[in-house]
Amino acid sequence: MNTPDHDPSRDLSFERFVDLPAEAIWAAWTQPELLMPWFCPRPWTTIACRIELRPGGEFHTVMRSPEGQEFPNSGCYLEVVPNRRLVWTNALAPGFRPVPAGAMADFFFFTGIVTMTPQDGGTLYGARVVHGTPEDCQRHAAMGFEDGWGKALDQLIEFMRTPGRNAAPSQPG
Repeated sequence: MNTPDHDPSRDLSFERFVDLPAEAIWAAWTQPELLMPWFCPRPWTTIACRIELRPGGEFHTVMRSPEGQEFPNSGCYLEVVPNRRLVWTNALAPGFRPVPAGAMADFFFFTGIVTMTPQDGGTLYGARVVHGTPEDCQRHAAMGFEDGWGKALDQLIEFMRTPGRNAAPSQPG
């Protein structure tokens, strides 16, 4: 997922062909009841999710570790292109309000970009996370970005292929 503005010292990314339609992947990323079952690599879980799907809208999840510790994550959508591109950041709160200085002392700011390009009966899925500094990028890589995001994608695919699940659920208007 190397774009013209890709900076290998500050960006982490991967691409994978997924044998699901872009609409199914979009639904899994944009409907809380479809996002919660797969969003964290097991044995972690997502126990809460709020999505206000519009630029400036809220993207909020609460992840639970295997030890029971909870990690709330809030952010703001920057770009919403149905079935093609979803961009959000944790550097801004809903309404494009800057997160107060010092609010992320134990973590780092980033912008997440997920792309879905229809291709050969499936979708070319891209995930890119851009960071403000090489140090934050290295920290995220050390946390297992590619492995974790890859496992979450595997879980998304498994969940969306569950028998009886429509691979492209209806989307809110």
